[in-house]
Amino acid sequence: MAKRPLGNTGLEVPALVFGTSGLGNLYTAMTVEQKTAIVGELLKQIESPAVLDSAGKYGAGLALESIGNALRELKVDPNDVVISNKLAWKRVPLTTPEPTFEPGAWVDLEHDAEQHISYQGILDCWEQGNQLLGEPYTSQLVSVHDPDEYFAAATSAEDREKRFQDVVDAYRALNELKDQGKAAAVGIGAKDWRVIQEIDAAVKLDWVMIANSLTIMRHPPELLAFLDSLAAKGVGIINSAVFHGGFLVGGTHFDYRLVTEETEGDRKLLDYRKRLNALCDKHGIKPALACVQFAMSPPGVASLAVSTSSPSRIADNIALVETLVPNDFWSEAKDAGLIDSEYQHL
Repeated sequence: MAKRPLGNTGLEVPALVFGTSGLGNLYTAMTVEQKTAIVGELLKQIESPAVLDSAGKYGAGLALESIGNALRELKVDPNDVVISNKLAWKRVPLTTPEPTFEPGAWVDLEHDAEQHISYQGILDCWEQGNQLLGEPYTSQLVSVHDPDEYFAAATSAEDREKRFQDVVDAYRALNELKDQGKAAAVGIGAKDWRVIQEIDAAVKLDWVMIANSLTIMRHPPELLAFLDSLAAKGVGIINSAVFHGGFLVGGTHFDYRLVTEETEGDRKLLDYRKRLNALCDKHGIKPALACVQFAMSPPGVASLAVSTSSPSRIADNIALVETLVPNDFWSEAKDAGLIDSEYQHL
């Protein structure tokens, strides 16, 4: 798999970045052996350095622990892997029947996680993240994770302003880590792209990871224009969560929320998936291929972050990146209203 520049960071990344939420027991619990097999197969399939994207939020740090344990078990040279740790969530003791963050999404966790965004909070998350990874591995790509959720919890305009300053202070800490040579590039990971836009106007970002935003189902022109502006100034772009939490490829959750037929909104989601599946069947392609190829199509996107819970799917995911979709499919998708008729990058 060819490497691509991640903006002006000086780093080259494969077109496929491995998302590790599954290693944190997202939706299902895996054994240590299964997790090690997944990491091992990834390193086998992708020319080094492979990129593993994780976060303290993933399984309340379990994903980071699983990465470190797997890499040590496989005796992987630290130079053969790049680890991205999206910072802001810190492991804390579990004092409730299930974790308090994203209820229902995480399985068999022994810890909880709390959001800590501030100058010191981000440094604490970075230190804890490296402890969870364990030597000799550290995170080279660092970012603030879910600032959109942090802002959404504001109780007043004044509180929102204070929280924004907390985020700015967090970036001051991350840039100090970069200046000290402890991190290679500073970025952001968020679901609400407008929050990324707001923060980009206030601090210098080397790269961004957008989630649940630029997908075959959702691709507003305002977002595409923003991505063009990022690419123009050398900010690297990684696209993630392009299946909307697995929903578009048959999953039961949409963006970490269980989908039922009880609301009009959910019925519209199910109808969209049904129509997408029908068009894919007509053209003999998998919905996952359509989702991946669309998500990679904007010129500024350097890489796609995709998670898996099975080693056997890694080669399939690589094939999704390297296999083209027939032009007729895109034309019919536009005619059917599955994608914006004005979308120009296919």
